[in-house]
Amino acid sequence: MEKRIIPSSELIINSDGSVFHLHLRPEMLTDRVILVGDPSRVDIVASFFDTRDFEVSSREFHTIGGTYQGKPIMCLSHGIGPDNIDIVINELDALANINFETREINPEHRQLTLVRIGTSGALQPELKLGTPVIAEKAIGFDGVLNYYAGRNEVADLDFEKAFIEKTAWNPLWANPYVVNADAELVDRIGRDDMVRGNTISAVGFYGPQGRQLRLPLASPTLNRTIEEFEHNGRRVTNYEMESAPLQGLGRLMGHRAMTVCTIIANRMNTEANPNYKTAVTDLIGTVLDRI
Repeated sequence: MEKRIIPSSELIINSDGSVFHLHLRPEMLTDRVILVGDPSRVDIVASFFDTRDFEVSSREFHTIGGTYQGKPIMCLSHGIGPDNIDIVINELDALANINFETREINPEHRQLTLVRIGTSGALQPELKLGTPVIAEKAIGFDGVLNYYAGRNEVADLDFEKAFIEKTAWNPLWANPYVVNADAELVDRIGRDDMVRGNTISAVGFYGPQGRQLRLPLASPTLNRTIEEFEHNGRRVTNYEMESAPLQGLGRLMGHRAMTVCTIIANRMNTEANPNYKTAVTDLIGTVLDRI
């Protein structure tokens, strides 16, 4: 089979040999990657590191690499939203599995372990503020995975069908997709002190998550319908914006990926805790010990 040379228009490599958006070079990549949304949170994660070997910032993408308990690790911020996850996961995979000199796919696959630590809003009234929730199943409202071949092979099609039917899904919206986190990673990090949840990745923060400011919503009862949805004993637990494309693209590319979020608001109880940094910091320490 003739080897495929990836054109420069498809994989843009900067003049210093780094990948286009992240500005990371292949030799910087570690097998274990912590992902966070906020660029300033990278410094919090790195404060736990034994060593800090490099730091790179480009737009919302801030990376610090080093060691934790003697093992190489890096933390990278992805910013807000599923479109950013499409950039981050593709470029991390390129660093791992494409030869930047020849532009050919490497013959041996390198698997990454990707754990996103975030914040989230609960959709079930019993979920208390500060609770860590793993996206054991992630439900993508963004449509990112629908642009890639093989999405049906990594998705829970029965869950998707039930969700579309029971929520009377608006055909103007992207078809939702449902993807499991890596099971071994969930067991290793979640253990028995985190909730195993079913997390929605919304395509925006306001209207797409049922928040109404000045503009009326196309479906004002959607959140209540989602709260009442149940399939094979599973209910939707929380909203965030990145877990589904992370877990979906991770599965398609052969990486191990999951998300765990601290609950900072409860949409059903209309409660919120803007002073959530202590809970997030505690969660970071736990994940680093277990990854």
